Amino acid sequence: MKIRSSALFAGALFGVGLSVSGMANPDKVMNFLNLLGQWDASLVFVLGGAVVTTFIGYRLSWKRKAPLFEGQFYLPTKTMVDKQLLIGAALFGAGWGMTGFCPGPALAGLAFGHYEPWLFTGSMLLGYFIIEKFINLPKEAKAQVELGDH
Repeated sequence: MKIRSSALFAGALFGVGLSVSGMANPDKVMNFLNLLGQWDASLVFVLGGAVVTTFIGYRLSWKRKAPLFEGQFYLPTKTMVDKQLLIGAALFGAGWGMTGFCPGPALAGLAFGHYEPWLFTGSMLLGYFIIEKFINLPKEAKAQVELGDH
């Protein structure tokens, strides 16, 4: 119960942060990605804040032997840049550039009642289903997906 409660709290806090920062607004994201048009640089500060927060958070976490509500940390073990990583990153970037959504902001955007986040989230879940059922991932990639679902 502590794990689920803390995950719900962290997810809600992350969603509020994404909404307040404008990351859940696809128009703001599209203007950030449009370097040759109406470029909106305000998301640079959001991204910079995320990098600083992550840097500090990891330093504090690494001083601990385990998370507060779990027996061990689950960190990625794969360090190689391979074809799957590059294809996945390209698909992620293309999807983000075409829609202005990535998974976190899309989930946060569900609360606003617009159809676009629902369409994106449904498409994302369909993609997860297709990959899981029809694409033969290596065992280590499946293990990472399972750990991510933990």
